[in-house]
Amino acid sequence: MPKTLVCDSRLLRKDLSGRVYVVTGANSGTGLATSRQLVRQGAHVVGACRRVSAGESAFAGFAGSAEIMKLDLASLASVRQFAADFLGKHERLDGLVNNAGLVTSEGRTEDGFEIQFGANHLGHFLLTELLLDILKASAPSRIVCLSSVVHAGRGGTDVAIDFEDLHYDRKPYSAMAAYAQSKLANILHAQELARRLDGTDVTAYSVHPGWIRSNFGAEIMPGWLRGAMNLALRPFSGFLGIMSPEDGAQTTLHCLLDDAAPKHNGAYFSQNSILYPNREHRPGGWPMRSPNPNARDAALAKRLYEVSSELVGLTG
Repeated sequence: MPKTLVCDSRLLRKDLSGRVYVVTGANSGTGLATSRQLVRQGAHVVGACRRVSAGESAFAGFAGSAEIMKLDLASLASVRQFAADFLGKHERLDGLVNNAGLVTSEGRTEDGFEIQFGANHLGHFLLTELLLDILKASAPSRIVCLSSVVHAGRGGTDVAIDFEDLHYDRKPYSAMAAYAQSKLANILHAQELARRLDGTDVTAYSVHPGWIRSNFGAEIMPGWLRGAMNLALRPFSGFLGIMSPEDGAQTTLHCLLDDAAPKHNGAYFSQNSILYPNREHRPGGWPMRSPNPNARDAALAKRLYEVSSELVGLTG
């Protein structure tokens, strides 16, 4: 199994005093690990969480400056309220980490979007747009969009964006196909942000954090299978590349803190993964070329940006 990629230790000793970061889904997993490290280095972290009590419990042991604010990415009204509240309290934003994500059974957001595309992509899309002005004013600043190896597809089939039926109004629902579409959207979002923000000193990146040891995706498994999977995989976690949240946060932290990252504006950064369909991609890379040609399609990224703007009510 390829080795876990880790940040240069000097990056994790940088003094981040005075810097402000927003991390969505900060109450667990890589979001919590990322937040903890940024606070440890002196930054102020705003954990944007759907469950405020869970976020406050998770942040309770932090020795530094942090706060939890309410954000439900499955509600555009909640996204707008979060942005308004943040802008009313803070005068700068050095980094936005679009970390939160879900894989779940069929459902709809408050605004009628397919739940995974709506929460994983459209909620983050609107959040980013509403915070762009403060990111520009705080430049140099960075945006990190968490994607997944799942965007690359399996079995020779490339994941695509189905503009004709984004929300599964007609075709049979597949939770994993919907998740993969949303994760491809995260990559295309970062790519188009980089193009649009060129020259502003605001840079954007998409990342695959790795296969993280967590309950992520458990909602679509029966309880008996979830338990069996945990027991069955535990002895093989190292071989399979299953890593801790702290290891999973390394790619995000690299994109936030590495001085050379802006040279790769819009690029895809990935931890290792045995789930890549092609063996040569499995070691990952900072950055690396996605094996999915749709993830490298500038015209597709531009179209997705325009469609997303319409869906969240920013145009028309």
